[in-house]
Amino acid sequence: MNAKLITETTLRVNEIFYSLQGETSTVGLPTVFVRLTGCPLRCGYCDTEYAFYEGERRSLGNILSEVAAYSPRYVTVTGGEPLAQKSCLTLLERLCDSGYRVSLETSGAMPIQAVDRRVVVILDLKTPGSGEMSKNLYENIPCLKPVDEVKFVLCNRRDYEWARWCIDDLKLDGKVADILFSPSYEELSPTDLAGWILEDKLPVRLQLQLHKLLWSDARGR
Repeated sequence: MNAKLITETTLRVNEIFYSLQGETSTVGLPTVFVRLTGCPLRCGYCDTEYAFYEGERRSLGNILSEVAAYSPRYVTVTGGEPLAQKSCLTLLERLCDSGYRVSLETSGAMPIQAVDRRVVVILDLKTPGSGEMSKNLYENIPCLKPVDEVKFVLCNRRDYEWARWCIDDLKLDGKVADILFSPSYEELSPTDLAGWILEDKLPVRLQLQLHKLLWSDARGR
């Protein structure tokens, strides 16, 4: 890819910040987050509504320069829904070319077939409690790689039972590196969820949002 294309490619960026990864299998690791603007979903528990509209258009070269300034090992591209911007695919490719360990947090409502194979995809399957279950694009499941992860944000017992069904129906166990069960913040008791997982001996990882435990809902964290 030539320098002219890098300069001309732009994305609308909500924020770029350096923090500890709050979720997924790399939780706790220092990571640069590139949060892109825009999302076609409106989940009831969304904690980044400011990313729906806020942001400025920036060149790919400018974004890569800011990321490089942190000298990171890990970079996460998130949103909103990052794949709602077509140039996100180019950003992911260039981040991989730069030698970072790159992950993509996506709602599962956008196709992932064209995502660079070097990227670890964190696919968030929307539960009934999210209000956006109808947006799940199940055609994405065959595209998942062994290093990818599938996340369920659970609001209640009904969501839990639905996620259990999905694990079996979609044959997720053994297909991806991790299946993540995350209790909706201040909506489902983590203790209750832990008990259900142990009782049913599910092959999942319980995850809490480390960034919220450390900094509550502070932006840029």
